[in-house]
Amino acid sequence: MNETLDFDRWERFALEAARTVPAYQRFLAERGIDASAMTGLPLDEVPAMDKSSYVNAFPLEERCRGADSRTIQMVSMSSGSSGTPTTWPRRVDDEVRAATPFRRVLEDTFGADRKHTLAVVCFPLGSWVGGLYTLECLQHLARTGLLLTIAAPGNNVDAVLQAVQALAPHVEQTVLLGYPPFLKDVVDAGRVRGVQWERYAMHLVFAGEVFSENWRDVVCERAAITSPETATASLYGTADAGVLAYETPVSIRLRRSIASTGGSSQALFGSDRLPSLMRYDPAIRHFDAVNGELFLTTDGVVPLVRYTLGDTGGRSSASALSEMCTEVGILAPDSPPHEPAPYVWLFGRTLFALSMYGANIYPESIAAGLERDDSYPRLTGKFVMEIQNGERPQLRVVAEIAPNHHAEQIRTESTPHSILNALREQNSEYMNYVPTELQLPLVETRSHGDPEYFPVGMKHRYTRFR
Repeated sequence: MNETLDFDRWERFALEAARTVPAYQRFLAERGIDASAMTGLPLDEVPAMDKSSYVNAFPLEERCRGADSRTIQMVSMSSGSSGTPTTWPRRVDDEVRAATPFRRVLEDTFGADRKHTLAVVCFPLGSWVGGLYTLECLQHLARTGLLLTIAAPGNNVDAVLQAVQALAPHVEQTVLLGYPPFLKDVVDAGRVRGVQWERYAMHLVFAGEVFSENWRDVVCERAAITSPETATASLYGTADAGVLAYETPVSIRLRRSIASTGGSSQALFGSDRLPSLMRYDPAIRHFDAVNGELFLTTDGVVPLVRYTLGDTGGRSSASALSEMCTEVGILAPDSPPHEPAPYVWLFGRTLFALSMYGANIYPESIAAGLERDDSYPRLTGKFVMEIQNGERPQLRVVAEIAPNHHAEQIRTESTPHSILNALREQNSEYMNYVPTELQLPLVETRSHGDPEYFPVGMKHRYTRFR
């Protein structure tokens, strides 16, 4: 896979978009660039676009080639992470290209071309992009060689468990695909109801959130998965552009090595926070990063050129990252000959962070603190962090109690200290900016499915802004 040739391809793509997409022509003109003079302009010098400056600034039809809205064959909705849902146009054959990351996971890692596999779509169904998008990709893979039996109960725990118990005995392995906290809900609820996960050769495909390797281990243990590297994978997907990148056994093994080697995340990625680490196909997507901000270039009904998704992170060739790992004392696993794909890493969106005394507070640090606390076995892993305003602000964490457990069973005396210890390890801003007497967070538990903090059937949000 020649990255130089792929990079040249994306420069030609940007030039083609500048000449055929009216909105992009106007976007460039407003920034002093004549679309006809794009030839020879390096891609990393092309102005970046985002939802505010491009998607919301120009009419939908003008963002299509030739301002032809007839090229829009289907639409999806974003889930409104920033508060305002957005319509995203698609073609009905988008799943042909988008299915590639799914194939990398299901075929290359899980062996679904050889083993009869039950694939259960646990993302919300409807106009939101996750469920139907995943279903369409799986259907395409089933038509083109994978041995899949597909069920799409959506994000309903009872329906998912019914599908698994009815169909899993008839296949060789079972794959659940969904948001991390929801899949943990399914696994935990199944254990409570006597589902014998060990009978179903369970595999899990996550998307939508950054999680720790300790969290992966906990969920795998509860789902009777003995090899997290070969039976789980996370996907990097967005409503803006579909599925962009995917974990492999090699990338998971490397991430686990980084997680267990003190100081290596800071040395490699410039942060004590552990990012998701994935591979991507540079013939289908192009990433570049400036000052920790990721930019995506990709084709579609609406071409995107250096579009910021709001995610922080970076990218690297496999060889360059391997050399960086060697410098910090980590032996990077060898990639198979067919897997020279570059890496992209992401920490998640800055809009998911809280700010207190000028310090950014990220959900990953709170999760790390909860995971190491004695109360964790009785929690679902979902929580909401917020700033409790009063005479002086203070961090407040509300954690969800697992099904069939009650508040009086859970002792949380040590929980604030566990969270504070994680913040000390991962967030120097918090320790230096927030007054010492206010650093210990407040912790509260709420019942499972609490309508105020943990409404059932909705995508969970870890931050709450008062």
